[in-house]
Amino acid sequence: MNELTTMVITAAVCFAATLVIGKFLIPELRKLKAGQSIREDGPTWHAAKEGTPTMGGIMFIIGTGVVILALGWEEMLRGSLAHLYVYLLALSFGLIGFVDDYRKVKQHQNEGLTAKQKFVLQLAAAVVFLCVLRYEGMLTNQIYVPFFNVSFSMPWLAYLIFAAFVTVGTVNAVNLTDGVDGLATSVTFVVMVFFAATAILWHMTTLSLFSAALAGGLAAFFAYNHHPAKVFMGDTGSLFLGGAVAALAFAMDMPLILIPVGIVYIAETLSDIIQVGYFKATHGKRFFKMAPLHHHLELSGWSEQKIVCAFSGLTLVCCILAYLGIQGRV
Repeated sequence: MNELTTMVITAAVCFAATLVIGKFLIPELRKLKAGQSIREDGPTWHAAKEGTPTMGGIMFIIGTGVVILALGWEEMLRGSLAHLYVYLLALSFGLIGFVDDYRKVKQHQNEGLTAKQKFVLQLAAAVVFLCVLRYEGMLTNQIYVPFFNVSFSMPWLAYLIFAAFVTVGTVNAVNLTDGVDGLATSVTFVVMVFFAATAILWHMTTLSLFSAALAGGLAAFFAYNHHPAKVFMGDTGSLFLGGAVAALAFAMDMPLILIPVGIVYIAETLSDIIQVGYFKATHGKRFFKMAPLHHHLELSGWSEQKIVCAFSGLTLVCCILAYLGIQGRV
């Protein structure tokens, strides 16, 4: 059985497992009254989503974990633990998101952990992960530049600071993208397919296993999360996904690949930064109708389905270009 076939089977198994978990999880979330509180300053029609169960990301977190442990057991016995490190980092971010979600649900408001609390916890998780990668010899201080196939080195301390902030930035960018039914799910599905294909190309078996499993889990979650969503992933899911995206980029030792494959995450984040900066500089004027970008497009007349298709399509094109751009890496 070749590696591509193995990855397809892995994705299919995780798809089925996550689908089944969702059948049991969503009713339990409803019983717990784990309903999402909607931003008061968001689009007015989002008020209809009030009470939709959140923390649904638990289903693909569990599904992915079970599958990579079951199907990656032999590799783990051989000492290949890269997929486990990636999963544990993503899980640590997911746990931070879970605490945030739980506090929101418990207090029935749209604020959980403070920004400072989240930042400190996320930074700590990123530093521990990067230190583990360095200890295991999986991380170098070489910055690989896709498309040009050149690398340059950085002092280790500078690199670790850079890597920690890129990780935290990526996690929060993915979190910011989760504002329209199915958006973060579909965009990150495409990114996971890219990482799976890249891991196969470079014979990183356990990383391709993780990427394929999460892709399958996200495909199953989309069945519940597409418009109109039956469940939201919550910060539990979006922070897990952000952690997975960042962890894979560093585990494959190519953080700059996040620029093309994460183009949507970057655009969403920049739109928020531009909006805040412009608002302060002009004493109350807005650059966008609403930030982040997906809300601006909603207020411009785009449907949620159109936004999901457009952003996923853009991600797909950029991921294909990124895949072509790493072909010359040795």
